[in-house]
Amino acid sequence: MNVLAQQKIISLLVRALVLFTAFPIHESAHALTAHWLGDDTAKNQGRISLNPFKHITWFGAAFMLFVGVGVANPVPINAGNFKNPKVGMAVSSLAGPLSNLILAYVSAVAYRITLGVIYYDGVYNAVVDILLYIFYYASMLNIGLAVFNLLPVPPLDGSRILTLFLPQDKYFGIMKYERYILAVIFVVMISGILDKPLMFLQDAVWKFMILCTDWVDIIRIIVGVN
Repeated sequence: MNVLAQQKIISLLVRALVLFTAFPIHESAHALTAHWLGDDTAKNQGRISLNPFKHITWFGAAFMLFVGVGVANPVPINAGNFKNPKVGMAVSSLAGPLSNLILAYVSAVAYRITLGVIYYDGVYNAVVDILLYIFYYASMLNIGLAVFNLLPVPPLDGSRILTLFLPQDKYFGIMKYERYILAVIFVVMISGILDKPLMFLQDAVWKFMILCTDWVDIIRIIVGVN
């Protein structure tokens, strides 16, 4: 098996891993935050769960596996149950992308530790190489999901954060067309129009995360592991 074929197989497996971990964590974060803020709509439907099959749709899964981004079955949120509907909607919506960024950071730390094994311990083989690729790709996919979901376009999470800034009647007027807008988003994603701006944002977040993992090498130096 050549290197290119090996990377394609690994990338597909990592996408599947992200699909079955990041998606349920993302949606559970929405549901749990909404519950904490006073809305039990999602909780009563069993959406505070790490069972991926409670959150994944076949359509969203296919896009995740073959395009690299996707959407899960949206968590139902009733903003009327929040003490402050606008703030409650924005915070509960932000929880999903934030969970992806946390997962991305954990993967970035694992990537940095693996780099340390190579540069400080001089250990480099096929297993280490594969682990390095997995941690990097898992981090980038989670960053990509966070960036994609934070786009201020219905029905993505970023649009719900807009409730803090838009008049309620205008916001819900736009939300009536969210299914059609979502279809347009996926067509745009397939066409590649958003590839460059999204990759620019992904790379910027990745570089910042790597900068925030410098403590891994600092600890290694402090404890005298060279």
